Amino acid sequence: MNLSTQLKELGLSPLNTLVGSAHNLYKMPFDTVNEYKGSIIADNFHYHYENNEFYRDLCKKKDVRPEDVKGFDDLTKIPLIPVQTFKQCDSHLLMTSKLNEVEFEMRSTGTSGIPSVSRRDRLTMDSAFDSVVTTYREFFKLSRGMGLFLFPPTEEMPEMGMVKALNVFAGLLDGSVNLVKKITFNPEKAVEVLQSWDGKHTRHIVGPPFLVYRLIKYCMDRNIKLNLEKNSFIITLGGWKRFTGEEIPRAEFNELCHEYLGVQSYNVRDMYGLVEANMLAVECHKQEKHIPPWVHVSMRNPHNVLEEVEYGERGVIAIYDPTSISYPGFILTEDVGYLRKDTSCECGRNGQTLVYISRMPGVEVGCCAINLEKFIEEKEKGMAIKGGI
Repeated sequence: MNLSTQLKELGLSPLNTLVGSAHNLYKMPFDTVNEYKGSIIADNFHYHYENNEFYRDLCKKKDVRPEDVKGFDDLTKIPLIPVQTFKQCDSHLLMTSKLNEVEFEMRSTGTSGIPSVSRRDRLTMDSAFDSVVTTYREFFKLSRGMGLFLFPPTEEMPEMGMVKALNVFAGLLDGSVNLVKKITFNPEKAVEVLQSWDGKHTRHIVGPPFLVYRLIKYCMDRNIKLNLEKNSFIITLGGWKRFTGEEIPRAEFNELCHEYLGVQSYNVRDMYGLVEANMLAVECHKQEKHIPPWVHVSMRNPHNVLEEVEYGERGVIAIYDPTSISYPGFILTEDVGYLRKDTSCECGRNGQTLVYISRMPGVEVGCCAINLEKFIEEKEKGMAIKGGI
């Protein structure tokens, strides 16, 4: 009898049990955790197969039945949904839940202007928030301090995935200030706010890399050197490529954070996620991105995505996320990376660790952060032109 069956007989949710036991799971042997998550992912597959006509037809075309997926060793048999499917006008067909059960729509608009829409029902939202909060607590242990939020407040962009995920930090801190208002960012104001908290609070900066970089550049140009507290974090989400295609060098970014903001490099933490999944891969103090132990990542051959590549080999990132009830969370992304061969991290956690490299060649560069930067740049240019008239 597997863990999932045992927990169900006790009247417990296998998924919620794993999410609530994240800290312990990271300490367990890799193969043991694979057995546990393989069981709940297989159950999730069975649920979508039985309740989603669109996905069931896809599975039948791939000649995959529920009896073919019993546990971890069978996960690669689960048919994946290409992430671009969420951009199609008929993306509602992906839904396992009924449309009138949708509680929240999350969007990310690519440079083409076509939104990727992922719809979540109540159970999926419950699991998503549990997953995000549990992950934040595991890697940051935040319960105090002030947050300088370099992203719009949710009332301005309520459906932007990055904004929704990062705003969860507000509930873990004593207070926070959003400094991107009406698609503008004033770095001078950011410095003033940070200085006003000096000696009173531990100060944290949260936002996409390009806006943190803008703040640093403002300090560099004016030779301003802030000295944030020993336990201060700089937490980023949204990728390192700007909408222009230019990439922000990570090593240089870490050095500048230390020189101009006074934050040690091990407290500069990046996260990987996408709108269509509920997971965040968060960096530990060794700056390794850990996959949540209830989620599985598989790397696929770019020339044949049905073929899985070994740990350490570059491939297309495929995500198996059992927290998604409203639609199948088995997603083939357009991102390239690899999984570390060593499944035991120096931070003391076991499990999969992901190295993100880039988008697939030929794929448009578009995400929440990139589009936010594009909007800000366009608005600033418009204001400059108007000011010059």
